[in-house]
Amino acid sequence: APLRPRAHRLLAAAGFAAPVVAAAVLGSRFGPDGGTGRWYRRLDKAPFQPPPAVFAPVWTVLYGTIAYSGYRVWAAPDHPQRKPALALWGAQLVANAAWTPTFFGARRPRAALAVLAAQLSTTAAYTAVASRVDGVAAATMTPYLAWSGFAGALNEEIVRRNPKVPG
Repeated sequence: APLRPRAHRLLAAAGFAAPVVAAAVLGSRFGPDGGTGRWYRRLDKAPFQPPPAVFAPVWTVLYGTIAYSGYRVWAAPDHPQRKPALALWGAQLVANAAWTPTFFGARRPRAALAVLAAQLSTTAAYTAVASRVDGVAAATMTPYLAWSGFAGALNEEIVRRNPKVPG
């Protein structure tokens, strides 16, 4: 199949990067370094909780792979699963963007766990549908799925270890 014109590809790459950057910026506004830092530091966390310095580099890489994956699905040869895959890509990113404001901003670890379950399910669905369109796009989501599962374990441990923390 012929490649899309270069200008369209560059605009599309920017179009996939922009919402990912927006999700990252939103997350940084509600993260543990902001006004919720003291609250978060006081929570009883899992013994396997990584040090805070791990999260920014990991998420930088993961956000890059999320954008790249969506772009690859868009750029792949025509396929009947392209539009459903791209809709799921958007849905998983919305769920991703909702987690940090829910967990840190609202200080609601239980609700954040539900948001994370939605994010994991939409990411898994996106990955499955994307695999029919572009195998590389699907494969690039594997680290994100793994990290999200790990984040779920961390979130669940906070819920379990801090029963008096609201919702």
